[in-house]
Amino acid sequence: MRKLFYASFLLATLTFSGCSLNKMIQMAKDQQLTVTPSPLEVHADTVNFEMSAVLPVKMLQKGKIYTINTFYKYGDQELALEGIEFKGDDYADSPDSQPRVSKTFTFPYDAAMKDGDLEIMGVALDPKNGKTKETERLKVGDGAITTSKLAQNVYYAAYAGHGYNNAEELEPVDIDFYFDQGRSNLKRSERRSDRGKYFEAFIAEKNVTRTVTVTGTHSPEGTEKINSRLSNDRAEVIEDYYRAQMNRYDYQGMADSINFIQKPIIEDWAEFKDALSEYDGISSAEKSDYLNIVNGSGTFEEKERELRKLSTYRQVFKDVYPPLRSAQTDILKVKDKKSDAEIAVLSKQLAGEEVSADTLSNEELMYGATLTPSLSEKEAIYKAATKKNDSWNAHNNLGAVYVEMAMENSSEMSRYAEMAATQLEISLNRQESAQAYINLGSAHLMQGNVYAALDALRKGTSMSPSSEDARGANGVLGTLEMMAANYGRAVTALSRSEETAMNLFNKGLAQVLNKDYQNALTSFQEAVQKDGDLGLANYGAAVANARLGNTAQVVENLTNAVQKDPSLKQTALDDLEFRNVDISSALN
Repeated sequence: MRKLFYASFLLATLTFSGCSLNKMIQMAKDQQLTVTPSPLEVHADTVNFEMSAVLPVKMLQKGKIYTINTFYKYGDQELALEGIEFKGDDYADSPDSQPRVSKTFTFPYDAAMKDGDLEIMGVALDPKNGKTKETERLKVGDGAITTSKLAQNVYYAAYAGHGYNNAEELEPVDIDFYFDQGRSNLKRSERRSDRGKYFEAFIAEKNVTRTVTVTGTHSPEGTEKINSRLSNDRAEVIEDYYRAQMNRYDYQGMADSINFIQKPIIEDWAEFKDALSEYDGISSAEKSDYLNIVNGSGTFEEKERELRKLSTYRQVFKDVYPPLRSAQTDILKVKDKKSDAEIAVLSKQLAGEEVSADTLSNEELMYGATLTPSLSEKEAIYKAATKKNDSWNAHNNLGAVYVEMAMENSSEMSRYAEMAATQLEISLNRQESAQAYINLGSAHLMQGNVYAALDALRKGTSMSPSSEDARGANGVLGTLEMMAANYGRAVTALSRSEETAMNLFNKGLAQVLNKDYQNALTSFQEAVQKDGDLGLANYGAAVANARLGNTAQVVENLTNAVQKDPSLKQTALDDLEFRNVDISSALN
């Protein structure tokens, strides 16, 4: 009898449990499920969504558990996600309330997941005996919107400065001639002096000269009239001598291109005070006597008469005054430089080891690389520069060449990107620079390392690059920020980038993803104005209009997009952005 009683009790318990689970499953038909966003959306290679579940009143039984299992099914594959669990005991004290739970789900996105369904299955469980009951599978969401995947990769190569100035530069040549007291004739001894010989040799070499400034001076003795004449005469004598030497060496038309400037100096104590300060033949106190007179009141001639009364005047007159009786000749000649053609030829020869490494300076060699449009020739020259000076800018520029080579050879992009990264890491080890970080960002992006690229670009743009490099770098940075789902940052960066058609398209796309649809339409329109064949810009405008509910504009822009780029037809057919719009007329 006892065995029979226990068996009967167990059967009753299982029967009651089964009835309870069946009832829960039956009532589960009235559960309310909300998925946000719906359809799902892809951002930064990730799908994030929230599911809210509300169960009917009295569905949960004490001691029972109800779990909503979630799945993303695509093709013949399925991804099991976490479940939403309701414990009956947690709601036993509120039998008349509707149990509510919200849960956030995240899963990594793969391209094969675009066409899929979000499904749930409810499971009622009695933990005491492990018995379960299940609902049928229920579709609660469509596959993913992949608008963020429309972002287009852009790259930029930032070259460091070569340090060479190919513009005309002037360098000074200073020669002074000295005269006897009260005289303005150029003595033979002056012409035969080392200064005179250097002056004559300079003119004989026919250096290209722009200006010759002759400053006639005098020592502070004599009347104003005499000093004025001496200053003028001494300046004129040197100019006449200069012109005579040019005639001697047959300057012909070259003389006319030289601007002669005469600067006669009178009543000027500056030269005297400078010479006196350096003179050690008298004491500081005695120097002060001179300065008190010179800096005091009175005319030039009155001061000169007062100086004569000083006890040390004869000594000063002998030692300090003679060098003041001069004509200072300041010549601005054109600095000797190799022509661009010479540098272009020599840099290629140096790269080919046809001439010695010291044929060109580091700056000339780096400049030579800019004189050829050929990337292979640039590569050879910058390689030679890294061997010659191993500088950060030589390695950076070689890395920049590899970035450009990768941009031009998509099939070899990965190999060139790796070569670029190697040179750029060397450059950064030598010296951190905005250019190297910007280039490294492009190289990482080419290798698919989005977050490494983003880190490099952020560093590069924070280092105050040139305006040109900043615009180029911001185009890459904006694309990377969009790939990382930082849409506000992406818009900011792309607003500072060069206004190319692709940058404007990416800017419009970032604005769409940032829910700024009207400004997005403006950006897409500007992209079309830059490149009338860019069907992507019309496609982006169709997406923005779809979100705004502008059906006619969706059809119009899709029609233009497909006409420009027929491959966009299938993209549009698969795009959940247009799920509520009849786009058949645009695709026929």
